[in-house]
Amino acid sequence: MENVSKINLSKEKNYDLDKLDLNEPKTLDTLELDRADWIKAFVKFMIVTAIAIFVFFVPVNGSVPFGIIYGKAISIVESLVVINGQAVGALLLTTIILMGTGVTSIIGKFFSKKGSKLYNYYKADSIIHPVLYMAGGIFILLYFLNKIGVYAAPEMIVGASTGEMVIPGVVIGVAFIIPVGAFFIPFLTDYGCIDFFGILLEPIMRPLFKVPGKSAIDASASFVGSTTMGIIITGRMYNGSVYTAKESAVVATCFSAVSVGYAHLVMKTAGISEYFVVTYFVSFFLAFVMAAIISRIPPISKKENVFANGREQTKEERTEGRRKFGPELVTIGVNRATMRAHTSGAMPRRIVKSVVDAFPVLPKVITLLCSIGILGMIVAKYTPVFDIIGYAFFPLTSLLGVPDAMVAAAAIPTGITEMFIPVLTIADQVAELHIKTRFFVTVVSMLQIIFLAESVVVIMNTGLPVKFRELMIVFIQRTIIAMPLAAIFMHLLF
Repeated sequence: MENVSKINLSKEKNYDLDKLDLNEPKTLDTLELDRADWIKAFVKFMIVTAIAIFVFFVPVNGSVPFGIIYGKAISIVESLVVINGQAVGALLLTTIILMGTGVTSIIGKFFSKKGSKLYNYYKADSIIHPVLYMAGGIFILLYFLNKIGVYAAPEMIVGASTGEMVIPGVVIGVAFIIPVGAFFIPFLTDYGCIDFFGILLEPIMRPLFKVPGKSAIDASASFVGSTTMGIIITGRMYNGSVYTAKESAVVATCFSAVSVGYAHLVMKTAGISEYFVVTYFVSFFLAFVMAAIISRIPPISKKENVFANGREQTKEERTEGRRKFGPELVTIGVNRATMRAHTSGAMPRRIVKSVVDAFPVLPKVITLLCSIGILGMIVAKYTPVFDIIGYAFFPLTSLLGVPDAMVAAAAIPTGITEMFIPVLTIADQVAELHIKTRFFVTVVSMLQIIFLAESVVVIMNTGLPVKFRELMIVFIQRTIIAMPLAAIFMHLLF
């Protein structure tokens, strides 16, 4: 690349940028600007990056601005419709979307004309998908009717540990996270923020986790924002040919962590909120330890180093992380970020495109979250399935010296439904269970991170190259690896 002639975009203002692969970092190194244009682009990079960091990563009164914004959006929409004294605007809107998705999926999959927009929208779905879409629509309709007091829906569907947990906290939350996130994602990805921090973190992330430095941004978005937001950013980076199939699989299955706020709620339920800092630090540390392991074993290690556009990643790209951190790396990062800010053009156009691209994903994701989430909760709450599976984990919990070993063993597999469920299964026994048991179950559940009610659905609907079967294998791997790691700290700390 050193021998490639520089392209001065200040002198060639009409240069066709479509001829360049701007997702390739080395391409940015071939671009240059006159001093005035460079300073202008640099200022744009700095301002937009400052906004992105503030929105996604700076806590304000215990929550990042992104969380405050989409939470406020939900509150405003919710207050627009009041029925029988219940503010249900956001719930009503979400119910309409889910019911519409359920009905149109049947029509689109089985009755619409080939080549029509409706047919193409549901073309890639299996014949099981319309059933799940309809189930999601029916579940939320029953919840809505129960909420406004016109129909007493079955407790199994709308109860505190099923519909009440999934619909307000997950389904409605994600319904607003997606469009609000789509509005702000260009600030993070399109104007130099990821390019700058990416190359600075490359010497750490590439050798340890087989991923580019910019993936640290995804991980941070999960830890301080939400799991869904981290996965959506990863999906955008893969579909934009910034991450390879292997890199995106690693990031999605290893760094889609539990947010700080949600983690606090989990620990409070487990009765260990007074140990929040140490418990979250242990989970944070072990998440990176596990990422180093999972990225090196199948099925994730078998993923190809190929971008979504078909281009194979070069060895030079994979070894860029061997550079030592220093002034040269900072200079390269600043220049790449500045060129990215210049070539990305007007912010409004980027925001509109991002939001428009997000909306086709939204109905399918939130409808599947509702159906799979509630069905998973029903299995966990009303059947002995996970108790039976728990017997397989009992020898390991006993061997690891976990007090109340059978209780812990039965709780662990329920994490596949939703990460809150393992702790919920022991919530009514908190007073009797040993602190070690509660710590162990909490940490393992926070490290599993592959669960049907959210991460699995979002990963499979954002175009990421990970199959359902592979996600189930990764869940088992993460669970088995997490248990001895959590046990070590359980014995060290308590």
